[in-house]
Amino acid sequence: MKIVTRFAPSPTGALHVGAARTAIFNWLFSASLGGDFLLRIEDTDRARSEEKFERQIIESLKWLGLEWQGEIVRQSERLADYGRLAERLIDEDKAYRCYVTAEELGRRREEAREKGEVFRYRREWSQLGAAPGKPYAVRLSVLPGEKISVEDLVRGGIVFDSSEIEDFVILKADGFPTYNFAAAVDDAQMDISHVIRGDDHIINAPRQILIAEALDFSKPKLAHVPMILGADGKKLSKRHGAESVTEYRLRGYLPEAVLNYLVRLGWSFGDQEIFTTQELIEKFSLKGIGKSPSVFDPQKFLWLNGKYLRDLPEESISEKIGPLITQKGLPRPSSERLRKIVVQMRERSETLNAIVDQSLYFFTDDFEYDEKAAEKFLVERNGEIFMLLAEELSRVEDFSHDNIHGGFERVMQRTGLGLGKIAQPARVALTGSTKSPGIFDVVEILGKEIVVLRLARAIDFISSRNA
Repeated sequence: MKIVTRFAPSPTGALHVGAARTAIFNWLFSASLGGDFLLRIEDTDRARSEEKFERQIIESLKWLGLEWQGEIVRQSERLADYGRLAERLIDEDKAYRCYVTAEELGRRREEAREKGEVFRYRREWSQLGAAPGKPYAVRLSVLPGEKISVEDLVRGGIVFDSSEIEDFVILKADGFPTYNFAAAVDDAQMDISHVIRGDDHIINAPRQILIAEALDFSKPKLAHVPMILGADGKKLSKRHGAESVTEYRLRGYLPEAVLNYLVRLGWSFGDQEIFTTQELIEKFSLKGIGKSPSVFDPQKFLWLNGKYLRDLPEESISEKIGPLITQKGLPRPSSERLRKIVVQMRERSETLNAIVDQSLYFFTDDFEYDEKAAEKFLVERNGEIFMLLAEELSRVEDFSHDNIHGGFERVMQRTGLGLGKIAQPARVALTGSTKSPGIFDVVEILGKEIVVLRLARAIDFISSRNA
């Protein structure tokens, strides 16, 4: 049997991390067994489906490296098939036209609620008010007392009683299929062998099985994976720090890190935490999926992204942050200068954005001094230090790390001060902050001309404040 999996998102929002994990599990399962991974857009919710969300979902999948085979299937383009199959079930007495209006059903539900009863659809309503030209839905006939067995590849055997399932709608009055009908039909006609999805879909399993059996269609094997929870044990949401894949991309996360972290939410291979994509393909199996919910940890996620960031080649990081610099309206430095910035900043950064945000002083002279740092270091007694530094550094011909160090040593000799008394004021003058890479590295990257100008600016700042 050829392995064929699918990811079937609804374009009603951006790709959330929970849905992304489902896509990753399906992609890895098919890739690990040499199968196909297909993409289906379930866009039958006309009120909420939007083309912009479909584009975002597709872009996110591509960014994660999840390549699918064949053309994208869109349910909105398959309405004729759903209608034809619903009519076939009616002809075979496996389904029927239901003319009960939504208002009537609503009234009956309210009556049941007031009596403290559980509402059950009554089949005798199926012909209520039937007349040519009157709108109707199509309901599947469900025989009571039948056992519906699901051999779940994660949870094991599950048995449902058909007596607990009322005759349910498969085709709505507007001609659009319900979720369960479209999913069951599509899975069969797309030759899906395995469906891996969140365990909130377990409730849909018996209905989809009944539909497939009524149509004499093949049924895929099912694997329901536990949900992802927040630290408070509740269903994962934005309040737990979880964002869409698009948001993580915009915040400077790396696709390899996002893929790795989401896979590890519910799947394990021994004690290994970090995997290459090829390792994931080679080692992934459904046996590694646990039965308990996993907990989303934003801090661990950030740490993992930082680990991937530090392992990337410097040139690769430079290519990725180049556009982030220009997006801020800043001039992009030369490749060599940008590489040096990356070398210094990636050890103290967890995301691509952080590298740029924490090193803006390398790209522009238009920065503010930190108020507390200025009060402590941009003071009159340091004005002489800045003048001496500018004098000594301007004489350095080969502006390299060692020669810059020599310039600082000469200022130390002339003032009798230790390096700390000179380096920290200089750091504030050159970067606006007390935090930066080593002062010699900062000076080398900025270059002689900029360093001299910024020291002069600091002297002017001291003079103006004193005035």
